[in-house]
Amino acid sequence: MVTINCVWDEGADRALGLPAYETAGAAGADLRANFPAGQRDGVTVAPGARVLVPTGLRLAIPQGYEVQLRPRSGLALKHGITLPNSPGTIDADYRGPLGVIVMNAGEASFHIDHGARIAQMIVAPVVQAQMALVASLDETARGAGGFGSTGRG
Repeated sequence: MVTINCVWDEGADRALGLPAYETAGAAGADLRANFPAGQRDGVTVAPGARVLVPTGLRLAIPQGYEVQLRPRSGLALKHGITLPNSPGTIDADYRGPLGVIVMNAGEASFHIDHGARIAQMIVAPVVQAQMALVASLDETARGAGGFGSTGRG
């Protein structure tokens, strides 16, 4: 078990609680919209628009891990609400406010209420690689075949 240390931003609604796993087998902990006082009525996202939704949190992620932010499948299917940079990566050395970039890919405006579950937070190990410049690369059956080269589409 990995521990993610959290602190509340000034003015955050602490009654919303920390990110939580909704079921025993859940891979992602749900993040909630935590708007500052004076904006607790939330925000409406027009079709095609993007907004940065605050969570009211700052995290200390252990070295060797990252937090990935992913869309919630129900919001994506029912309303077209997604995260345009999914998965978004929060690095272990970042200590600023945790915000979620939310995009409305649907056809109707969508309102994000204060306290609404807006994204999933996945904790994952990170492996850093060493880059090496070489004279040539090894050959493979695929070779330089790009987009769609391994099948239909």
